[in-house]
Amino acid sequence: MLQRGDIAPDFDAVDCRGERVTIGEYRGKRKVVLFFFPRAFTPACTLEVRNFRDNHDRISTAGAELIGVSVDRAERNCKFAEAEGLQFRLVGDESKMISELYGVVWPVLRIDRRATFVIDEQGVIIEVIHHEVQVYRHLEDVLERLGASKT
Repeated sequence: MLQRGDIAPDFDAVDCRGERVTIGEYRGKRKVVLFFFPRAFTPACTLEVRNFRDNHDRISTAGAELIGVSVDRAERNCKFAEAEGLQFRLVGDESKMISELYGVVWPVLRIDRRATFVIDEQGVIIEVIHHEVQVYRHLEDVLERLGASKT
């Protein structure tokens, strides 16, 4: 898994809105909160995504773009995004190309670890958050790192 201080690898994908998404498009402009989750529609992942959804404005106000990725098919992720009313970008990474770049694929299960990368405007990873069970900690740690209050 990539670490703090590493350059965030760029990728080229399509989100659930059908729009192209790259990390490079934010360089020099905004921070990026890139979070990986194991599977859409599972209880823990739904909780995590709802936490991000409900605090999206705080993350955006703190100057960051929020992007979620899982190795689910794009269609499954898009149904998940619609069902949960997500206003941030969600990417299906069925090929595991993005997940492999960031080193978050579980070796045997071949699904994503629950990992979040906070990337600064220059493309440097400034925080790596990895709590498999304590899903609420991802949001708390992101808000703390961005200097945004959860209240």
